[in-house]
Amino acid sequence: MAPGKALEFYQEANDWFCNAGLPSDIVIIIDKVNFHLHKFPLSSRCGKIDKLIKETQNTDIITLEDIPGGTNAFLIAAKFCYGVRVELTPRNIVLVYCLAEYLEMFDEYGDDNLLARADTYFHKHVVKNWKDCMVALQSCDTFTTQADNLQIISKCLNAVSMMACTDPSLFGWPMMMYGRLQSPCGSILWNGINTGARIRSSESDWWFEDVSYLSVPLFVRLMKMMEARGIPPEKLTGAIMYYCRKYLHGLGRWKSGQQHTAKARSIASLSMKPAIVDQRVLLESIVKLLPEKKGKSFCRFLLGLLRVALILGVNDKCQDSLEKKIGMQLELATLDALLIPTYSNSDTLYNSDCVEKIINHFLNSEKTATPFSPPSIASEVTPSSSSLPLKKVSKLVDNYMAEVASDVNLKPEKIRSLAEALPESSRSLNDGLYRALDLYFKAHPWLHEKEKEDLCNIINYQKLSIDACAHASQNDRLPLRVHLQVLFFEQMQLKAALSASSNLVLDNENQNQNQPPLMASQIVQRDGWVTIVRENQVMKVSMERLRSRVGELEQEFNRMKEEMKRVSRTTTTHNNTFLESNWFVSRTFGKCKLNPRSSNVQEDVVESTGPATPRGSVDQPRMSHHSKHR
Repeated sequence: MAPGKALEFYQEANDWFCNAGLPSDIVIIIDKVNFHLHKFPLSSRCGKIDKLIKETQNTDIITLEDIPGGTNAFLIAAKFCYGVRVELTPRNIVLVYCLAEYLEMFDEYGDDNLLARADTYFHKHVVKNWKDCMVALQSCDTFTTQADNLQIISKCLNAVSMMACTDPSLFGWPMMMYGRLQSPCGSILWNGINTGARIRSSESDWWFEDVSYLSVPLFVRLMKMMEARGIPPEKLTGAIMYYCRKYLHGLGRWKSGQQHTAKARSIASLSMKPAIVDQRVLLESIVKLLPEKKGKSFCRFLLGLLRVALILGVNDKCQDSLEKKIGMQLELATLDALLIPTYSNSDTLYNSDCVEKIINHFLNSEKTATPFSPPSIASEVTPSSSSLPLKKVSKLVDNYMAEVASDVNLKPEKIRSLAEALPESSRSLNDGLYRALDLYFKAHPWLHEKEKEDLCNIINYQKLSIDACAHASQNDRLPLRVHLQVLFFEQMQLKAALSASSNLVLDNENQNQNQPPLMASQIVQRDGWVTIVRENQVMKVSMERLRSRVGELEQEFNRMKEEMKRVSRTTTTHNNTFLESNWFVSRTFGKCKLNPRSSNVQEDVVESTGPATPRGSVDQPRMSHHSKHR
């Protein structure tokens, strides 16, 4: 090599050379690329190459297989062996670390060897800086096995989890977090220029965007490490939801109104590339990390995950886990999120089988949810408060059935199984159930009466409101038997209400005789009940009068109807007689010549043109003409 000339490596086709000024005495072959180098620089730094040279004394060709990083990585090691300055960066530190370990570049083959330098740089710069640590983690995807064996990934994940779990407000934002990109006053620097932008340390989710650039296996491991470190479940769930919404694009519709999927990119994310994610692998891996928590936004997020899972065709274990987590908080679900379309070859529009499984999981969770409080505290819990989730779910299921009832391909067996999925005690009123069945009958007019009666047997008519009973009694879509049942139970409810009102009045009178004087509020309450009872009694009497009056009107109407029939028959008879007489008169006067000077005839003709009744105007001329003819 000429004096003063820098040592360089250059490539010609698939061959690499070094301008050291000496002929090459060894060829290293890596992925069909030949490196024409020298034995002494390589064997003095690389233990692996030194061993291979000693083993293959009769040949000058060595082949290296499965080398981390391939030819580009070996070029860095070769330059280091020749004394060329090698720059270590957060992006190539994992590659150099794994390569130095593979080539056995230990300190026994030279002081301050490549492995020692990589280890020093890694522990001094990478694990103490958030941005560098995230960049190094993302570079581990190419050679995960070697990085795991050297504990590089575990050290990076541990550092990231520690920095993410630390509250920056306790001591201010760590200065090393952004390295040299932060000025002493706390603002962000760009090429040494103060941008004036302040680092936001008050948000607890500042790290969501950065960790979302990791691959699925690394993200899963990071979440598990954070959970072991004691990070709050809310933060853990928020990071998982953010990661899923970034790579599962179908979740965009099911985000909460207060949460945003897009955050301002941080300094670390500007140096990283989005991960290449298999959505099915992501979903099946993330479901295992979801905590057992409840919340409206979380329940909506789970229902969105279930939709995506059905589209991607995940395994049964993943789908069942999602359905179970949704079932544990079904009372927080909304109707639009529960209307899951059918993505398979089914004829129905909505996946009602999935909803039925969710309902079953909800019932199982309600049975297993036993209170751990002492009996004294448990006795204070009212039954209404304990059954509140069940009532909310029953209302939700009734509304769901009303929405899916318009599907013409929905079988009666399916609508029946949905209605019977919940116990009868879950519905204080059956109005929602009746409305769902009525809509189903409207969309399926071809159903037989027997099928309609079987479905109507689900309804407890004693739990129908007054409006529902009135509607059902006039509903032409219901079978006749159902009409009779509705009317029967309506009469029973009316009778029971009136009896209860009467008994209440008697009880109040008896209590007034035996009890001391009541307080003002009690007197007002008692008078209120008495007033209601009296109003009911007055209403009952009015109804009886109205009923008797309706009966009298019906009898009067029948008498008038009979009279009209009799008058109609009499009028018909007279009309026939009149027609016959008119024909006879016309025939008689047509043959006879009357005397125009007859005063009787003239009087009769004049009378016939007047406003007299038809009977009078016809009878009199008929008698006079008849007598004249005779």
